[in-house]
Parts: sequence; C-alpha cells; structure tokens
Amino acid sequence: MLFYVADVFGYVVTGPPLVYQSLQVQFTRSNRLKSYLPTTHLNKLIQSVSNTKFLGIHVNDTVNWKNHIDHILPKLSVACHAMRIMKPYMSLETLRMVYHSTFHSVISYGLPFWGISPHSKRIFLMQKRIIQIMLGRRRLASCRILFKNLKILPHFTVNSEIHNINNRQQLNFHQPAPYSTGFKHGIYYSGVKIYNNLPSHIKQLSDDPRSFELELKEFLYHHSYYSLEEYYKY
Repeated sequence: MLFYVADVFGYVVTGPPLVYQSLQVQFTRSNRLKSYLPTTHLNKLIQSVSNTKFLGIHVNDTVNWKNHIDHILPKLSVACHAMRIMKPYMSLETLRMVYHSTFHSVISYGLPFWGISPHSKRIFLMQKRIIQIMLGRRRLASCRILFKNLKILPHFTVNSEIHNINNRQQLNFHQPAPYSTGFKHGIYYSGVKIYNNLPSHIKQLSDDPRSFELELKEFLYHHSYYSLEEYYKY
C-alpha cells in the first residue's frame, strides 16, 4: 500500500493570489478493496481522491493512465479536425508542422509513463487517422508506408508479453526481475527491456548521444513498428 500526497497550486484573478490544496491518492491494484485511512496535516484532514492532476499528467489510483488518455483524446480529436480543414490549402511540409505543434506535442508529454498503458491503443488509432487525413487516404488504408514517407514515428501500443526473446546480452543493461504487474508496466522495467532489444550496432553508439539518437531515429523510421510486440520480435 502506497500513499501519495499531491500539493496543488492555482490562482484566480479576482481572489487571493495563491490557493493551496493537499490531496491524497492511495495507489493499489485495481482488484483490491480500497480502505482510505484519514490523514491530517496542520490539523486539517487531507482529502482522499481516486485521481488527480500533477505536473500536467492525470494520475489515478491504479496507475493505468486511463484518466490521462481520456483527457488528451479530445485535444487530439480537435487536431484531426483542424488538419482536415487545412489540408486543401497547405503544403505537406506545412501540414507536418501543424501535426507536430497540435498532435505530437500532446502525445509526447509524459509519454514514457503513460505510453505503455493498454489504453494508449486509442491514441495510436487517432494518430493513424490524422496521418490518413494529411495524405488524403481513406480510413481503412494502411498507414505503415505513410509513417515512413512522412518520417513520423508510430505511437507504440502494448498487445501482450513476449517470451524467449533473443537478447544481445553483451551490450545490455541488467534487466531486473519483475515482482509485480505494476512494476513490469513501469518506466524502469520497460525502458531497460526496450533498450536491450535494440540492434547491437545502435547500442554500441550509446557513448555518443547524438549519433545514437540519429541512428535510432533512422532505425525506427525504417521499420515503423505498430506495437511493442512487433518491435520485440525484431
């Protein structure tokens, strides 16, 4: 059982310049009964909530990131609508700039945390839709070659766990043993697993960040993986 207390700051024009509020979130597994314990600070009871917004990211008590994804989906829908309106009047290069400013900027914030959530599949479907709009393709058209042509990376989705992966051990980070499902879906475990599955010639560039970044982008642009499952099979 883990408790997290978030201090939320805000202000209103006609009121006091600063509003201070403490909220308590009890993180637990989704199938466990929650029993909130009263917590006080400076003789004031801290309100217990099931989700809150912290540094622009919506966090819920089961850490499945559904609340955050539900929050950004309407923004992405607006971006798709704007793209559809501008498509007949702007060049492809300008549309790419619009994509990065209205769509990519939204999905890239906090992505290492919520990007591995199963709920993120809805983000990927929305990304495919805006790519189809940019290039004037129908909804059912395959997007893999479109991603490659635009040099836009698909948002990974999580399908299932992959076993018996041929890791190239020599250049790998140590992979910790997963002690819970939550840990396996966390950024530390997943980050090591994703890095270890990279081709050896890319991992050999890890001491040169710029070369590593460029080679990694070219690798991902070339393959345009639709899911982590597909990437792990590489």
